[in-house]
Amino acid sequence: MTEQELQKLKYPIGQFDCPSNISSEHIESWISILEHFPKRLENLVCRLTNDQLDTVYRPDGWTLRQVVHHLADSHHHSYARFKWALTEDKPVIKAYYEDRWAILFDSKIAPIELSLLHLEAVHAKLVYLLKGLSNAELDKCFIHPETQSEVVLKKNIGVYAWHGNHHYAHIENLMKKNNWI
Repeated sequence: MTEQELQKLKYPIGQFDCPSNISSEHIESWISILEHFPKRLENLVCRLTNDQLDTVYRPDGWTLRQVVHHLADSHHHSYARFKWALTEDKPVIKAYYEDRWAILFDSKIAPIELSLLHLEAVHAKLVYLLKGLSNAELDKCFIHPETQSEVVLKKNIGVYAWHGNHHYAHIENLMKKNNWI
């Protein structure tokens, strides 16, 4: 496999490209993506067998089961980061080792329904929160400890809309490749 083919498998929709001027239309679109993501994901994966869920989406990648559990873990963290940024002055957030979380037994064997329900609840709360934020609140930020960079909340909305679509594409592309849909 060429490096270009591997990059296409890693980033099937490309990397997140944040507009330099985030408009209210961008924010509304990203919130809509977040609002509908849990149901879209559930509809995509609900008929997969355990064997299919335990298939990696790319060489040295995670299984589809691990991807679903990762989405719940990651978006849970994102929700907490929004809350911290809204209630503290530029907090340094807690990073986590997603690769280590992905190899814990719950990510490797637990039914995906647990994470689908978790995503549904987290996204419902997140979307409710985001729809009520003022422009001043959208301009608040947190500090990511690995990069020491400020992450503005309105950008983070886009990052997580992209993140869901990014992993959705991993799953969907494998399903198409293997004629599962």
